[in-house]
Amino acid sequence: MANKTLLVAQRELLENLRTKTFWIGILAFPILIAISMGATWLLSRFKETQSYSVIDRSPQKLASRIEKQARSGDFGALARLLATSKELRGAMLELQRELGPELKDLGDSRQVPPDLQERLFERLQQMPATEVEQFVQSQGSLMSAAKYRFENVQSLGVADLPVDEQEKRLSDLVEKKRLFAYFVVGAKPEATIEDFRYVSNNYSDNDLRNWYSGAATKVVQDLRIDTAKIPEEVARGIRERVTFQQTKSTGEAVKLADKAGAWAPMAFVYLLWIAVFTAAQMLLTNTVEEKSNRIIEVLLSSVSPLQLMAGKIWGIAATGLTIVGSWVLCALFAVWLAPKLLVGVDLSWTDAVRDPLYLVSFLVYFFFGYLLYAAILVGIGSVCNSLKEAQNLLQPVFILLIVPLLSMMFIVQEPNGMVAKVLSYIPLFTPFTMMNRAAGPPGLYEYVITTALLLVSVWIAFRAAGKIFRVGVLMTGNPPKLREILSWLREK
Repeated sequence: MANKTLLVAQRELLENLRTKTFWIGILAFPILIAISMGATWLLSRFKETQSYSVIDRSPQKLASRIEKQARSGDFGALARLLATSKELRGAMLELQRELGPELKDLGDSRQVPPDLQERLFERLQQMPATEVEQFVQSQGSLMSAAKYRFENVQSLGVADLPVDEQEKRLSDLVEKKRLFAYFVVGAKPEATIEDFRYVSNNYSDNDLRNWYSGAATKVVQDLRIDTAKIPEEVARGIRERVTFQQTKSTGEAVKLADKAGAWAPMAFVYLLWIAVFTAAQMLLTNTVEEKSNRIIEVLLSSVSPLQLMAGKIWGIAATGLTIVGSWVLCALFAVWLAPKLLVGVDLSWTDAVRDPLYLVSFLVYFFFGYLLYAAILVGIGSVCNSLKEAQNLLQPVFILLIVPLLSMMFIVQEPNGMVAKVLSYIPLFTPFTMMNRAAGPPGLYEYVITTALLLVSVWIAFRAAGKIFRVGVLMTGNPPKLREILSWLREK
């Protein structure tokens, strides 16, 4: 019996491994993950620069100060480029020579002195817009400048108009998409911000608004502090944000790798869900197709129904482990390659991918989870004559499989809470929940009890599936009713 079961399993495995589409499907998933992770960066490279203008109604003329505050990060990056680059041309080369002595004193400091920041701002305003734009596009470090382009009211030809007329003309430019948006700085910023406005026809992209608002907040706060004549050190103390440094119970600081390790189980649960569902679905499809094509009748002339069922389950299990193993290798390769491509980026969070606890748990829970759901789906497949019938019967199973996904955020935050413990002892959810709790981690006794529970559940599921498969695999015509299936389960 064992030899025949092994032959069926070998047939199922080789039938998949020999096809090109199987290997394409394996590679497609990690490629899709890599693309999705880099999608934000890739799309940001193609995002158009958003042009904006500012109507300044404040007596203090805050627009210039807000602009400098908003660009302060770019000034630091620009100063360091001017201090180190040997490939500058045109106006940028002249600026480098002009600021030479001041740039030498900058060193590795990320803070640009106010005087140097002021001079950089003035000189950039005087340079040809096209040359500045070309330089910005060639330098990835000037993020704000690459995303947002300021156009003053003088360049737009509305500087000499009354304020109301300026707003009307700029609104027309926004309507014609000549401007992405414009800001109105209120008339009494030291007292109220009710007349501060942002005008744009794009209601979904608030990046420009948030970026400029952050700078305006700082400038208005400084103005109000000066107006109230509050000493600088007092103002600094009032505005200081209270943050609590995260530390472990041992007194050590919590690092990025520690946080990644706490959240990593969510990623593993998601992959576990996909792996179990993919392998079990593969088994269901294979069973239904062979039954509808009458191939299964030919196979049953050489092996018993139980041998055929067991062989199919173990063969697809080996196929599933091949898929999972390939994904693990791809993940380890990505972790090895990332430091070489992303130099200077903190990648300590990738240590979770190499953690033996997660890798072993992932493989073990995939194996048990697959066997449990495989027994359910092979039983469903054996009583169906077409994939359409199988899809209808699969709806309750899909509902059960959604529960681990809906609960994984809650469980990773409370890995040893009541909900997590209860779900751990429901066999259909045990593989996913215990994987999700890995960062807790659960006590050793919980691993022992849940593993024993899974073994018993798999044994019961196999016995029940065997009884259904033995009768249902040879049935044709209308699928049996629930009462008939229950009667098969009661048979000895």
